This record gives sequence, C-alpha cells and structure tokens, in this order.
Amino acid sequence: MENWIDIQSIVITVLLFLIAALYSSVGHAGASGYLAVMALFGISAVIMRPTALALNIVVATITTFKFYRSGSFSWRLFLPLIVTSIPLAYIGGRIILPETVYKPLVGLILLFSAWRSIHNARNGFTFEESKPSIPVLLITGTGLGFLSGLTGVGGGIFLSPLLMFLHWAPIKIISGVAAGFVLVNSISGILGVSNTTTQFHSALPIWLLVVVIGGFIGAEYGSKRLGNTTIQWLLAVVLIIAGIKMIFMI
Repeated sequence: MENWIDIQSIVITVLLFLIAALYSSVGHAGASGYLAVMALFGISAVIMRPTALALNIVVATITTFKFYRSGSFSWRLFLPLIVTSIPLAYIGGRIILPETVYKPLVGLILLFSAWRSIHNARNGFTFEESKPSIPVLLITGTGLGFLSGLTGVGGGIFLSPLLMFLHWAPIKIISGVAAGFVLVNSISGILGVSNTTTQFHSALPIWLLVVVIGGFIGAEYGSKRLGNTTIQWLLAVVLIIAGIKMIFMI
C-alpha cells in the first residue's frame, strides 16, 4: 500500500480540507476541487473518480443537513430533478472512459467551474425568481445526472449555475437543493463505479476525516451567510490551473 505520510500527501490533505470548507459554504461538496487537487499531483484517473465521489458523499451529507435545517431547500425543485438524475448517474458511473478522453473532459469541467466562480464574484447573486415546469426539471435531471456519474462530480457545479442563470430559485435555496442533488447523485455514481477493480486512494480514510471537518465548518457558515467574493476568486485560480493541466498533460 502506498505510504501517504509524506510532504506531498500532507499538502494534498490540507488542500482537501480547505476545498471542503470553501465548497460546502455555497452548497457544493467539492468534487471538482478534489479532482483538481488530484490532477495537480498526478494521481491516476482510475483512482480519481471513485475517490472524489466518496469524499463528495460525506461532505454533501453534512451540507444538505445544514442547509435543510436552515430552511434553504425546495422539495418542488429537488424531487423532479433527482427522479431522473439518480438512474442516469448510475449509468454514467458504469462507463469507464480512457484517460485521453476523461482528463480533457474533466479539465473542461474545471475551467467551466472557474468561469462560474469568476462570474459570481464579479456579478453577485441577485435576480428575480422564475419557477420552472416539472417536465423541464425532469429533463434537466437526466442530463446532469449522467454527466455527474460519468465524470465523478456530484453535479452541483452544473446545477447551481443553471438554476441561477434561469432564475429558478433564490441563491440560498439553490445552494440547499444543489447540496441534496450532489448527495444522491454521488451515491448513485459510486454504486455505478464500484466493481471488483475499483481503486480508492490509500489515504482515503484520512481524507474522509478532514473533509468532514472542513465540510461541517463551511456548511455551518454558508447555511447562515452567503460565500464572499474572495472565496470565489480563490476557487477560480485553483480550478484554472488544474483544468489546464488536465487538458494539456495527459
């Protein structure tokens, strides 16, 4: 088993803690950030996806609980989205992409996430609400669920900007719904990924512990107060670096 007690692994562990805290403050679980860190340190794509999903599940559980308790949630949005996303996340998780496809795809997702962070930091979150129809939510859940399982992200990085762009809910409701969406799709995705050859990083038990602590801190703050622009800019920088590396260093 790989020895995780070295400088590089300590740095990774600290970064995962910070990512869990930052992402959970806005209703996400951090999968794109975890993938970014693993990409920066050259961890194999075979290990990246199941490891990111496992970390996502524990942080999303805490984040969903915190936002739900604070009243930042909407069953009307959540249920239609997950009805179609759960089975599609499982199907996506069953598909194993070659590294030459997986890494550029994830790299593009990381760059998209960076763009959204910059957009949010510059433009804020204020808008007038517009309620979507149930069929539209079902179709949305289908696409986002498949993409979340295929890539190893929970789908929050796609759902949140979409809900904000279409003005489907206030920002704190969006954060709570995104947290629940990430949770159920991460569970479905990891069930799809799991088989006899599934590999998790050897440091996963330690990483799970630190992201639980980080997720609790971030969700406690975020469920009561919106994330600030500094956080959005910091996230964008990390995501841009990792996204470029994933695309150009296969």
